[in-house]
Amino acid sequence: MKKIVLFFILLTSSFVFSQKEIKLDIADALVIRGLEFSYENYINNESSFGVSALFNLAKQDINFRYNENMMITPYYRHYFTSEYNWNFFGEGFFGINSGKNEIPNLGGSGITYEKYTDGALGIAVGTKYVAKGGLVIDFYGGLGRNLFGSESPVIVPRIGFNVGWRF
Repeated sequence: MKKIVLFFILLTSSFVFSQKEIKLDIADALVIRGLEFSYENYINNESSFGVSALFNLAKQDINFRYNENMMITPYYRHYFTSEYNWNFFGEGFFGINSGKNEIPNLGGSGITYEKYTDGALGIAVGTKYVAKGGLVIDFYGGLGRNLFGSESPVIVPRIGFNVGWRF
């Protein structure tokens, strides 16, 4: 019983006293008319884990659009430097994505869309700036590959320009 109580105290204290960030992807809001929110929790000075949620608000028939209508992406980041202000990181992620894939009609004109849901495994690299007051700005880019469906796109992009707050 003492071990269970000690484990529970250590687990909750790691979440209570750790640094956390909440961010909004400005690039998705301006470029693709989507909303992507992120939450990141630091394990130590060199690593963190988080989750981001992308909601694509653009219509299906416009020229420049992500295929994904929604994507939930848990990720792990490892930071390569220990400087407080600027830090470079590598990221591994698994994105659960759903959307509509474009399928051309062979017999006639027009395009039809087929719904899909898939999981993409991928990597990304980026840099992060943290101001002493708590402002956070990060840039990252990477690629993932959908693993399970045949009707989903093969490549899933992970690109972002986030602005947020550390608390």
